[in-house]
Amino acid sequence: MHDSSYVTTGPNHPGDHARAAEDPAPTGEDLAALLARLLEETGDKTQKELAEAAGIKYPTLNAWMNRTRGTSRINPDDLRALGNVMRGWGVEVSPRTLFEAAGRPVPGPTDEEREQRLLDIYRQLPTQGQRALIQSAEAMLAGARAS
Repeated sequence: MHDSSYVTTGPNHPGDHARAAEDPAPTGEDLAALLARLLEETGDKTQKELAEAAGIKYPTLNAWMNRTRGTSRINPDDLRALGNVMRGWGVEVSPRTLFEAAGRPVPGPTDEEREQRLLDIYRQLPTQGQRALIQSAEAMLAGARAS
């Protein structure tokens, strides 16, 4: 669902053109506006190329860009993939910018050592403990999304 509190730039928002020209990374862009701007910065890449390179189905990406599908449940790995592709194409975008534009909580930095430790603990737990750990993690994630 599109949140009208986000500021977007483009032909449907003529008052934003001057600000957009002054600020190369406008704050408050929703994901559709951000991706459109980033694609424009690539010079010649298309939505289809972005979807393919990021491993996202084109109709899904197109729906996000046309604001016909909400972005609040986008898989964090998809947002990371979009950022990785854009950076690979020479366009600077931070993970934080993508997550904020999608209306998602910005995840903490990943650390392979901490992830491995968590996986090791999980594997040592009996089935009931594994389920409890998953429920705890899901509750923490829900709390982070709500804040």
